Amino acid sequence: MGNTVTCCVSPDASPKLSRGTGAAGPERRLDAYDAAAGDAVLVAAEPKEADPAGGEGPHLQHISDREFPDDLAMESNPSDHPRASTIFLSKSQTDVREKRKSNHINHLSPGQLTKKYSSCSTIFIDDSTVSQPNLRSTIKCVTLAIYYHIKNRDSDRSLDIFDEKSHPLTRDDVPDDYFKHDPDHKHIYRFVRTLFSAAQLTAECAIVTLVYLERLLTYAEIDICPSNWKRIVLGAILLASKVWDDQAVWNVDYCQILKDITVEDMNEMERHFLELLQFNINVPASVYAKYYFDLRSLADDNNLSFLLEPLSKERAQKLEAISRLCEDKYKDLSKAAMRRSFSADNLVGIRRSNAILS
Repeated sequence: MGNTVTCCVSPDASPKLSRGTGAAGPERRLDAYDAAAGDAVLVAAEPKEADPAGGEGPHLQHISDREFPDDLAMESNPSDHPRASTIFLSKSQTDVREKRKSNHINHLSPGQLTKKYSSCSTIFIDDSTVSQPNLRSTIKCVTLAIYYHIKNRDSDRSLDIFDEKSHPLTRDDVPDDYFKHDPDHKHIYRFVRTLFSAAQLTAECAIVTLVYLERLLTYAEIDICPSNWKRIVLGAILLASKVWDDQAVWNVDYCQILKDITVEDMNEMERHFLELLQFNINVPASVYAKYYFDLRSLADDNNLSFLLEPLSKERAQKLEAISRLCEDKYKDLSKAAMRRSFSADNLVGIRRSNAILS
């Protein structure tokens, strides 16, 4: 992170995949930088009028300085506010409670007890962290969240740009009753997994995809349902990959993955997606972390266990090295944040605690 990337369609070849030619779209400059906890803060900037009195060139306005409509209070929007509960976790609780109630009535075990617990002699950890999530497990959790969105939706509100009947992704005929059958979790997983594998996207991109998806549902006041879920998910992945990855996947790449879709259709869908988001692609580190841990809670509720392995000496040394690297990084950040008016005498009493691995 830390590089400047452009969110646009370019006729040139993309560094990730061998590309053909595509139509050029409007260029949006995106600045991404690392947050203090190692998570990413994604910031969109838009040009502002130059100050005629100062004589300086145009400057960029921070996304946090923009005003939000009164009907979109950030405190109630989980994709903007870190304290608001995620929508997918709330929608999943109904099924989780019913499953637990059924197991209790029928005296059934909630599942095979395969979870491993640490002891004095052995520590079990998985390879997924908030800054480096496991790709396969994260995609499973994100697609499960999408599944609960579809299954427990309030209604079938949609927009024509996302309707698969009006804008099909394949040349196959769409059945007349396509809007009546909810996709299962495996179907959603295969669709998302294919896109992530072909476009070489990261697990962090999957989390940002879910953030954008819930933000779209909230801002546009629509529902994700059988008739639109593929195009909404595709639009969220398209936008998240451009914002998150330094080497973004362009629209023409998805046309190579989904053979029957056109670049013009991708451009139009991306433009509508951004307009419905009100060009708010900001993902604070606190919101990103909330979605990560809520996805882990979702996995625990649905017996989607992360692969646990005993902590080896080599893994402990690697974690310790990462801890030292982060500590040095935060030390540099804290020094840069100090006011220049501070005297060197004030720095003597500052103490920092070392990270401890247990």
